[in-house]
Amino acid sequence: MPFGALYMPFVEASMNTQKALPVITSIAIIIGVAILRDRSKTLAAILATMPINIPLGLWVVFGGDNYDQDAAALFVQALLPGLLATIVWVIVVYALLRLGVTLWLSILGAYAVWAALVFAFIRIGWLVVHR
Repeated sequence: MPFGALYMPFVEASMNTQKALPVITSIAIIIGVAILRDRSKTLAAILATMPINIPLGLWVVFGGDNYDQDAAALFVQALLPGLLATIVWVIVVYALLRLGVTLWLSILGAYAVWAALVFAFIRIGWLVVHR
């Protein structure tokens, strides 16, 4: 080991390219949104809402050697109620902002509605949480 190098075996063991690329991609998207917000709010909104988290989630969960077609299909199926709750989240934030509620309270209120919807989806069986 070179002089001055920090030895962290837990990082070496747990971090590899397969795990690092989704994180790097997410950081790049956040930086892209930050850069675009000054040039075009519309382009920043498009970049912020592009379907990148879904492929990243699939990549993180199923990108390694443990790929299972049926499990991947169930994962995507579980996205549908999650997307519905997220669309409602956006509508609630928009409505609260239009009513003059502050940004942070609008986001917090929308998350409360989102959480209630996710809980309701679990209770009615649209989402199944395995233990």
